[in-house]
Amino acid sequence: MPNRGPRICGCGRAVAAGDRCPCQAERDRERKARFDKGRPSASARGLGADWRKLRARHLRSHPLCAFCGAPATDVDHRIPRSVAPERRLDPTNLQSLCTSCHSGAKQRSERRLYGSKPQ
Repeated sequence: MPNRGPRICGCGRAVAAGDRCPCQAERDRERKARFDKGRPSASARGLGADWRKLRARHLRSHPLCAFCGAPATDVDHRIPRSVAPERRLDPTNLQSLCTSCHSGAKQRSERRLYGSKPQ
C-alpha cells in the first residue's frame, strides 16, 4: 500500500501526511483560548457542584459509552439543556459517552434535531 508523501504547509515546512504543522496547532490553541476567554464558567452555565456530583455518580454506575461501548468519559443530556433546562439534573435524561461519540455523532444528531442552539 503506497504512502502519501509529505505536504508543504503555508508556512513553508514539509509536514508528513496526516500530521499537523506546529504553526497550525499553535493557531488552533490561540483560537480556542480566544473562545474560552469569553465563555462563562461551568458554574455560570449551570454545571456547578450539584452537576459534578450527579455526573460522577452516573459515570460510576454507567462506565461504558452508550453508543460504542468504549470507556465513557462524558455524561451527556439526552434532551439538551437548551431545550429542556428543567431536566438538567434528571438522571433519566443522562447517558454516558466517550469523547469521540460525544464530540462527533451526538453533536451532529443534536444539530439535526434541535438546530444550532447554544447550551
